[in-house]
Amino acid sequence: MSNSETKKNMFRILITMKLALFLSAGMQAQHIDGSWQGTLKAGTNEIGFVFDIETVDGNLAATMSIPGRNLRNLKAKATTFEDGELFIDGSNYGWEYRGTFNEEKSTFEGKFKEGVNQLPLNLAKAEAGAKTEARVKRPQEPEMPLPYQAEEVVFKNEKAGIQLAGTLTLPAGVENPPVAILITGSGPQNRDQEIFGHKPFLVLSDYLTRNGIAVLRYDDRGVNGSTGDFSGATTADFATDAMAAVNYLKTRDDVNLNQIGLIGHSEGGIVAPLVITEIPRDIAFFVNLAGTGLSGYETSLQQALHSAKGRVPDFEAYETFMRGVLDIASAKEDIEVVREKLAAHYMSSDFFHGSIPEGADKQTILNGLIDVRTNPWTRYFYNYTPADVYRKVKCPVLSLNGTKDTQVFAKPNQEAIREALKKARNKDYTIMEIEGQNHFFQQAETGESSEYSEIEETFSPKTMEIIKNWILERTAKG
Repeated sequence: MSNSETKKNMFRILITMKLALFLSAGMQAQHIDGSWQGTLKAGTNEIGFVFDIETVDGNLAATMSIPGRNLRNLKAKATTFEDGELFIDGSNYGWEYRGTFNEEKSTFEGKFKEGVNQLPLNLAKAEAGAKTEARVKRPQEPEMPLPYQAEEVVFKNEKAGIQLAGTLTLPAGVENPPVAILITGSGPQNRDQEIFGHKPFLVLSDYLTRNGIAVLRYDDRGVNGSTGDFSGATTADFATDAMAAVNYLKTRDDVNLNQIGLIGHSEGGIVAPLVITEIPRDIAFFVNLAGTGLSGYETSLQQALHSAKGRVPDFEAYETFMRGVLDIASAKEDIEVVREKLAAHYMSSDFFHGSIPEGADKQTILNGLIDVRTNPWTRYFYNYTPADVYRKVKCPVLSLNGTKDTQVFAKPNQEAIREALKKARNKDYTIMEIEGQNHFFQQAETGESSEYSEIEETFSPKTMEIIKNWILERTAKG
């Protein structure tokens, strides 16, 4: 064979190999297109996940849904599938999924990571029309037909350049009713604030609307019908979303524009004061549901110490360690300096090394911890003291906390709010600790988060009645 023929043959082989690789890559992308489902087990809870993967312009794109929480189509930042390894980068929402394709089982075997938590999650191809997850019956959830008007609405946050989608419920037979805007707690939430198999905002809005109070509730930015990026947003950014909701209501002619109020749960309870101080003349009342008065630093420390009770041998040393973490993470220094100091602090601590499971990747866990402590939301939260803002709040305030709340402890936070409102010379405020209720205002045994999904009650009727009566007493005169 001549030298020129050899070169031609080699050229043909190379072309064939490249074509084969191209076709193989195309087939890889094609055969994972579709809906993939799996169930993540966290303690006694089981959470169903659905990842919808498709090829768009030659690249993979994925969305994640959690049917049991009515979170749907959260578009991942990037998706790749190379050498049998699937990576779905949902860092725009604070999560990621990595899985290895098992050819024999036609499944992905991998892990779902959110913050520092990483749990096994295997995915199987879903059949068309397959049911994703059975929901537990919640007796307080309203059934159709509703005895009031429920309107799907969309409004813009001009400052952020995003669009928010929600539901406005209007009571029957009430002309220009007072209206409450519901503001969700931390983490990406839909308009019902669906969590642990419950829909507390759906239940609360239904109750209030049946009793003569209009309610606007909306999906968080980047969730379901709302646009925007959730992961880079801070509490201050969420306040602009709530202000956009107020501005939207001011365009309506079927609610009382002099009786627009805010009801915020957990983080929503610290978003609301920022709104009130920005547009005080537009807000007629404020209901704080388990929102903090103390700083994010103190709140995070209390939560960490509560979780550590009975689990660490030297509690005082652990408190010193955690204060060190929070001191570094909250410092107003360059972010790279903060990350370096955090890494050194963790690596020098027996608490960190002792918490690493055998065989786990220590560096990956360390990086995850540092990411959680230094993201924009966390850094803002550590340095935000809601009581400082309450000192400027003049509108009527109802502040409620459950005595068994293990996320926002009632006494220190309510006391901080009370003292702040006194300094504001607020003439109308009510501070209440409701006996036996947890962070979500369910009657509880221990108040720990492990109970939330097990309790049939979504929202205490007693507490909803307190909220309803308090609002109506302040809006009855029109």
